[in-house]
Amino acid sequence: MSEYDVKQSHRMYVVHEGPRQAPPLLLVHGSGASGACWGPMIPTLDRHHHVIRVDLPGCGQSPPAASYDVPAQAGRVAAVLDDLGLGQVAAVGHSSGGYVVTALAEQRPDLVGSLALISTGPTPGALLPQPVILRVLLAPPLGRLLWARRSNSMIRSGIRATAARPVDVPDDLIADLRGITYRTMRAVLSRNSAYLAERSMPERLTALDVPVLVIFGAADPRWDPSSAHQYDAVPTARVELLPGVGHLPVLEAPEETSRLLLDFAAKVRRHDIS
Repeated sequence: MSEYDVKQSHRMYVVHEGPRQAPPLLLVHGSGASGACWGPMIPTLDRHHHVIRVDLPGCGQSPPAASYDVPAQAGRVAAVLDDLGLGQVAAVGHSSGGYVVTALAEQRPDLVGSLALISTGPTPGALLPQPVILRVLLAPPLGRLLWARRSNSMIRSGIRATAARPVDVPDDLIADLRGITYRTMRAVLSRNSAYLAERSMPERLTALDVPVLVIFGAADPRWDPSSAHQYDAVPTARVELLPGVGHLPVLEAPEETSRLLLDFAAKVRRHDIS
């Protein structure tokens, strides 16, 4: 039976699953989500890894922060990992969580043995017109008013608008999303955009020289799916497109996404050993 533990570290909510002696796997969620988004993948991942899920500041059960700059968020994650004393981890980020784990590797290469980016946009120009419900909820001034009045049904609709398949949205994810304020969400999105505009993801990853797995839904409605091939320019990257999957492989195709992560992590470990 897998181990399970929850604690606060550096004002961040951290969940541990799986055997502590197993290879560590860090999971970082995207904008407006929480560590609960990984729930459908945990039963597969925690059989092979010590899984560490975090709620980024202002999201889920972590309190707000003074700054939502991507490097600042990565610094908080680094502090958590330092406390745990795990050595290098396989770091996985969904959507803008991919920016956070990349910034973590930029700041602290000693902590990151490999990177996996799921539905992480490579350049600002790859962003598509967003689903109507998201534009309505996020655009001022109406968005501010609607945000405070979001129903569970509206939150589910907003999540499902980024999927290409029917998805079951975990109840704990809905509960976590209710706690994210409009101000926090706008700040997070703004700082993510600034990080990406400063330097493209392929450029950042090429400079890092770390093994990279890129997973993209071939029907992603948020980022142009063809933009996934911009990561082909990264010498250490492997790109996987999932047919019929949208922006949420973690919910739409959890078994396939887990299999890709496990296979990639195993190959990196074998290479390190040899």
